[in-house]
Amino acid sequence: MVLKFLRGEEEGRLDRIEATLQQMLVDDAHAYELAMSTVLEGVSPHDVGRELRATDHRVNEAEREIRRELVVHASVHGGIDAPAVLVYMSIVKDIERVGDYAKNLFDVAADGGQLHEVPDVADLRGLRDRVGVLMDQAAGAFADRDADAARQLMGEGDALLDQFDAHVSALVRGDDQGPQAVARALVHRYLKRIVAHLMNVLSSVVMPIDRIDYFDEDPEDRH
Repeated sequence: MVLKFLRGEEEGRLDRIEATLQQMLVDDAHAYELAMSTVLEGVSPHDVGRELRATDHRVNEAEREIRRELVVHASVHGGIDAPAVLVYMSIVKDIERVGDYAKNLFDVAADGGQLHEVPDVADLRGLRDRVGVLMDQAAGAFADRDADAARQLMGEGDALLDQFDAHVSALVRGDDQGPQAVARALVHRYLKRIVAHLMNVLSSVVMPIDRIDYFDEDPEDRH
């Protein structure tokens, strides 16, 4: 809703920002794939660390590039209005945070939290795949401004958030006595944050400007 409203006579000017956002999402997905290969497939962090850090650097530089362009256009050219600046500033931060949490997942493995031999590795791989698919589908819904798809994906995201919380709670209470409890709790928590930030991106497609960026909160806290 917000971004459809904002695009119009400024569409050509915003295209470059849109392309950069899409590339950030591609880089996030690559960083996520690299990180999860170390967590769940036994890939040595040493083998992929340099590529992951380079990918994260591209995401960070792209965020700075978008912020610079928004500030220049808003203050000098006056072509992009204040609502557009607010929306894009919010979106770019959420996309950047997805990359940060991918790096956090990598850090779990680098610290010894590789989970490719734990008994529930199949379940963890299933969650990894679901988040990866959500990442790809969210990028598509955002690019197409597909409100129906965004709403559906946000519903799927909420279900995933509940699942991650349940896993962490079981570990904290001691109901789950499996090995590598700390690493598994961290993995579930970081996957939850990735999904939550993707939901914030999707919220820009369907929500009014004052409601975007609240979907990293638990449902009962979204006021």
